[in-house]
Amino acid sequence: MKKPKHVEEYIETNAVFSKELIFLRTLLLETDLEESIKWMFPVYGYGKKNVLSLGAFKEYVGIWFFQGVFLKDTAGVLQNAQDGKTKAMRQWRFKNITELKKQKALVVSYIEEAIQNQRDGKELPKSKPSLAFSIPPELKVKLAEDSRLASAFKKISPSKKKEYCEYISSAKREATKTSRIEKITPMILALKGLNDKYK
Repeated sequence: MKKPKHVEEYIETNAVFSKELIFLRTLLLETDLEESIKWMFPVYGYGKKNVLSLGAFKEYVGIWFFQGVFLKDTAGVLQNAQDGKTKAMRQWRFKNITELKKQKALVVSYIEEAIQNQRDGKELPKSKPSLAFSIPPELKVKLAEDSRLASAFKKISPSKKKEYCEYISSAKREATKTSRIEKITPMILALKGLNDKYK
């Protein structure tokens, strides 16, 4: 899926939920939030902080509150975006426009509370991910064989090294590990990270 250049294009790409997205977008454009596209989704921010995002998926359209952990959630509609991984983000899912219209006042109240929380500076501090990693044996062999690759690997950041090591280690079969090493070799030589194209 190609990255949309603007929110209208995102809505066109997700035509199944276009009514729902237009409805939510209309509510958001009536606030002080600034609209943008980030990570391929419509994102609404206040100042330099992301407040919420919209997303359409196969069976629902949702609002993601970046600091949703601070919302009172009196109606009990929010869920953790990724249990066990996400600390601050919360999401609210809707299956159709009828459901959204029925809850319009409640949706607006959650949006307003999220904006106020951002104004008040309510934010969970980001925890730094561990940079500990071990180089898989297959990659060690390749680095020992190829001095240019070894030199480039030394130059990339610890976080990029960790991404590469985990990518290789996560493969179960030796053949997959070998093909992954072949795939990442030109990326390492170019001093790029595994996920740089998504950043």
